Amino acid sequence: MVVAPITRELNGRTLALRCAEEKDAEMLLKYLKTTCGETPWLARGPEEVTMTVEEEKAFIRGQNESPVNLMLLAFRDGEHAGNASLMGFSTVRTRHRAQVAVALYQKFTGQGIGAALLEELISIARQKGLEQLELEVAAQNAGAIALYKKLGFEICGTLPRNMKYPDGNYADVLYMAKPLGEGNGE
Repeated sequence: MVVAPITRELNGRTLALRCAEEKDAEMLLKYLKTTCGETPWLARGPEEVTMTVEEEKAFIRGQNESPVNLMLLAFRDGEHAGNASLMGFSTVRTRHRAQVAVALYQKFTGQGIGAALLEELISIARQKGLEQLELEVAAQNAGAIALYKKLGFEICGTLPRNMKYPDGNYADVLYMAKPLGEGNGE
């Protein structure tokens, strides 16, 4: 899905949000490799980012042509800060739900950019008639968990030992969900 670009003031700076475009493919691959290497909280390491520029362009096309999937890029004062995505489910019994994800370059965390991205995804999801948003977060990622709770997500389960690191340690993952729209107390 494609949405119109959004501009916000955030802490006295300009935050521009827009959909990914094919011309962003190389930048997005570099972003993936960097962010996957900056934090242990993402599901893969930088060496696992193996897509080609052409494969990334095809992925972006697919996101933009989808009726429910969305990749939203954030730029603070013109500099790429991170991304968020909305990924819808496709079966009759699950298409009322979507999964969200957000990742920022570490230098942009804790500045409200992740919250702004998620607020926009929540708004867009409501406009599209979705009834529930879901996400997964590493149980040790206290900052992200606090943000998600602040935005109305609730912990609904834990998957122990979800990720295994090269050093042999594990990380549990929390499942969180946020009901949207009518019939859920909002």
